[in-house]
Amino acid sequence: MSINLTRLDNGLTVVSDTMTTVETVSVGVWIDVGTRDEHLEINGVSHLLEHMAFKGTKRRNAYAIAAEIEAVGGHLNAYTSREHTAYYAKILKDDLELAVDLLGDILQHSVFDNEELAREQAVIIQEIHQAHDTPDDVVFDHFQETAYPDQPMGRPVLGRPDVVQSMERERVMDYMRGHYSGSKMIFAAAGNLEHDKFVDLAKATFNALPADCEFERDQASYQGGDFRESRELEQVHVVMGLEGIAFSDPDFYAASTLSTVLGGGMSSRLFQEIREKRGLAYSIYSFLSCYKDNGIFGIYAGTGADEAKDLLPLVLDEIKKVQDTVDDDEMARARAQLKSGILMSLESTSSRCEQLARQIMVFGRPIPTAEIVEKIDAVDADAVMGIARRLFQGTPTLAALGPVDNISGYSELSARLSK
Repeated sequence: MSINLTRLDNGLTVVSDTMTTVETVSVGVWIDVGTRDEHLEINGVSHLLEHMAFKGTKRRNAYAIAAEIEAVGGHLNAYTSREHTAYYAKILKDDLELAVDLLGDILQHSVFDNEELAREQAVIIQEIHQAHDTPDDVVFDHFQETAYPDQPMGRPVLGRPDVVQSMERERVMDYMRGHYSGSKMIFAAAGNLEHDKFVDLAKATFNALPADCEFERDQASYQGGDFRESRELEQVHVVMGLEGIAFSDPDFYAASTLSTVLGGGMSSRLFQEIREKRGLAYSIYSFLSCYKDNGIFGIYAGTGADEAKDLLPLVLDEIKKVQDTVDDDEMARARAQLKSGILMSLESTSSRCEQLARQIMVFGRPIPTAEIVEKIDAVDADAVMGIARRLFQGTPTLAALGPVDNISGYSELSARLSK
């Protein structure tokens, strides 16, 4: 087996997937902290911290961090999500030591210079404004906040301008000290490397992590509701959804198959009915967003102002139909799509590295590909219809942005789902 796992004395989990047929290595640190771990007064701190990690350490300034990785043709990047933060690099196999050193440096020895902080706050505020100017992005923030109101899970990953602008250096550093410890980190790599040498690098490099930290994570509490914002746009951007499931739910693979059947490709029911047969939307798809303790099953569509009145009734028709009928051809296509997505991703060191880290973070172990494929193949039509009946009830969440006057009423939507 090419996957090996070692846990260091400081709590850091080190895991690698050896691929001897490639010339590169993808390596990164995944930290079990994200937007859902932020109090209201520091919303956006996880994302701000991610930016600041690249702005200088005791040994390197911001330019040196960028120049050293690019001098060997590699790249270094990061992202923040609702449940975790990731810092990762991709390099040629002979440059692994440099990448590990850079990651260890920015995660243990960042200085958070006040001038750099002020500049990065301004950059993030521009990023927030850019997101607000992209309606098919920002509608998802409104949807999330409506589904999870007044709680961290519903708050924007980027934060809000006034909160980001007011964040002080000491508060960002305190957040890092209180959330970035070895027990909360997965150090993962995939590519042409030897596990034992990788472990030795990890031991030598990650030797200044903060003491083990424990913090409370609020349980996500789905509520649902209705959000509409009228804007002068050419399209109405609509997201409709209901409470979904956690990653660990026994019906996870059935729900993934359902999402593929309903809106997972050009042959899916929503694409065929809404776009191909009726021309009501250019883009329409379903999605399954899973968290450790909760989730959402949703549908996005972008449609014209005049076409908007017909959109949700037709979506609801398809939701009703999939609870009663799923044919063999649809099941075969869905299984093939899910399996090919997984198997094709195995050709990418970056995908394998991230998949490995996320599996350990969520499930506590690497999950063999054969096991995943077996579980996908085990899903039958009855399981898909069963999870559809389970999910497509209760309180819906609706978010609409643009010329919203013709969007169906929320009470009508709720009533049809409850029938």
